[in-house]
Amino acid sequence: MTAPAPTHGGYEATELHEVLHRACTAVGLNSTDARLLRGHTNAVIALAEAPVVVKIARRGTPPSNVARTVQFVEWLMSRDFPTAPLHPVKQPVIIDRHTTTFWTYLPQPSYPVTAEQLAKPLRVLHNLPKAPIDLPVHDNIRAIRKSLDAATSLTSEAREYLSDRAKRLDEELGKVRFDLPATTIQGDPQHRNALHSADGRAVLCDWDTVAYGQPEWDLVTVEVHCRRFGYGKIHYRAFADAYGRDITNWAGYRVLRDIRELRMITTNARKTSHTPGSSSEVMRRVQGLIEGDSDLQWSIL
Repeated sequence: MTAPAPTHGGYEATELHEVLHRACTAVGLNSTDARLLRGHTNAVIALAEAPVVVKIARRGTPPSNVARTVQFVEWLMSRDFPTAPLHPVKQPVIIDRHTTTFWTYLPQPSYPVTAEQLAKPLRVLHNLPKAPIDLPVHDNIRAIRKSLDAATSLTSEAREYLSDRAKRLDEELGKVRFDLPATTIQGDPQHRNALHSADGRAVLCDWDTVAYGQPEWDLVTVEVHCRRFGYGKIHYRAFADAYGRDITNWAGYRVLRDIRELRMITTNARKTSHTPGSSSEVMRRVQGLIEGDSDLQWSIL
């Protein structure tokens, strides 16, 4: 496999090569000359000998969570939902406590999916009947606290500030009145969690965060990504118009926005042991929160 050692994300190339080889062999695929696409939460690898993408989860990722994702995507595919499709093999495959899945490779142009293109599949997702899979309940505050407990790179002052902020926002969340009915949500809809399909549609991918919850969380996530990562108001407006709802006009927007941004910061703080170069960006984001700068541009980690 063509990848440096260690790869981005902290995976050791030798170990990754071995896990990839054994997982591919188990389902009749060839891993020769595979190419690392991404190595943050999961190692995402494109095979050279077949149009397949392999996702290798870190040790410690519960296999049951990955199996649930596979079952959910199989259900989406049975409904012809616009999702990145699974490769038709029995999966997941567990190698040395790494849970591995296989996906159909979709060649991508040089430009990402736009926020406007995210609107249609998200609206369809939010209107699907309840999935016949036991999905977790979406809980950002719980995820924030879990990440804070696991983060090792934060200063004591930053940790205290983020903890206090989470406590205050949890109290404010209890007063929010949601307008939309709870449903299946993607959990992290954004430009990098969607792909162009061969027929020109946008399809959603990376279903690790799928959950049962309020669709307002998905809508505010798109808004945060447009604002924080430089896509701009026009880009977001096209999404809101296409979806049919502008989350920024809703009374609960500020609370959900602040919680979603806090989760993004604390999640990246937890992952700095795998991506040590990200610590300065995490602290820059924290300082922006302290200063109340809601338009500070963030760098992608």
